[in-house]
Amino acid sequence: MSRLSLHLASGNPHKVQELQTLSDTSGLSVEIVRAVAMPKVDEDTGTFGGNARKKAVALQSVLPAGEWVLADDSGVCVDALGGAPGVESAYYAGPQGDPAANLRKLAEEMRDVPAGRRGASFYCVLALRGPDGGEKIFEGRCPGVLCVEPAGGGGFGYDPLFVPDGFAQSYAQIGEAEKNRISHRARAWAQLAAWLRARGLV
Repeated sequence: MSRLSLHLASGNPHKVQELQTLSDTSGLSVEIVRAVAMPKVDEDTGTFGGNARKKAVALQSVLPAGEWVLADDSGVCVDALGGAPGVESAYYAGPQGDPAANLRKLAEEMRDVPAGRRGASFYCVLALRGPDGGEKIFEGRCPGVLCVEPAGGGGFGYDPLFVPDGFAQSYAQIGEAEKNRISHRARAWAQLAAWLRARGLV
């Protein structure tokens, strides 16, 4: 069986790498292809699923017929902030989408929140569109808490601030292999992988 190419509706190299690693470790013959010319998409639906669908449709509209498209929308939802940053995670500190500024803003807003109220969850929605325009949605969630100060040099985005349940270290400290076993994106990918296998596509 030939290798299945999934064109990822994102210019974020970290997401491409993480999804490719998830694919490889799950034993799938899948190549994650970074979007070379991703159309501008206003992520204004108010939901992870809606934004993921919108990005997938946008990328598929500029690709040759017959291609598979995968879109990811994800973020961290903080209990004490009423679910924020949520779908605005990528632009929390402003429209420039600066990950370091986003991290600083969240750390500062949570600085005086006591330990018992620092609950948070990372969410991921993967939208998969086939050549015929058929669509399937896969969701993953990883609960945890936020550190007072960012810790660790691994991962990306809010990873240094998020400690998943059952761990004493942040996403950015536990290492790529461990993160890819328990993360929100890993849990969504596991569902997608099972769906592809069940249909004999990989």
